[in-house]
Amino acid sequence: MAENFQLQIITPDRIFYEGEASMVEFTSVDGEMGVYKHHIPLTTVLAPGVVTITEDNGKKEAAVHAGFVQILGEKVTFLAEVAEWPDEIDVTRAQEAKARAEERLRNHSAEVDVARAEMALRRALVRLDVKQ
Repeated sequence: MAENFQLQIITPDRIFYEGEASMVEFTSVDGEMGVYKHHIPLTTVLAPGVVTITEDNGKKEAAVHAGFVQILGEKVTFLAEVAEWPDEIDVTRAQEAKARAEERLRNHSAEVDVARAEMALRRALVRLDVKQ
């Protein structure tokens, strides 16, 4: 069995998660990452995605929407703009945001910020993925 490390996920309005985990999986701007205790020290940029926390009694998933991750040997800290548990996600709102973003990308004009629309689409898809 893998050794546990301290994990914190902090957002501007709350400490979203604080506890012990044997593994955490998330998406950085460089791709998918999985972290165990004694991982090499690293700071990376968090991309919108699903965070999977493996605890002694099972796994938890959450939607996280950008920020930073600091990995130290015995502690991993997420500083996230937004973090949501599945029961905090409004599916109707996420589906509407997905439809708006897709429409902006399909029919974009000069005044549409494509990168912003793509990010909105990614956030909506992450929310829907975690909720399923």
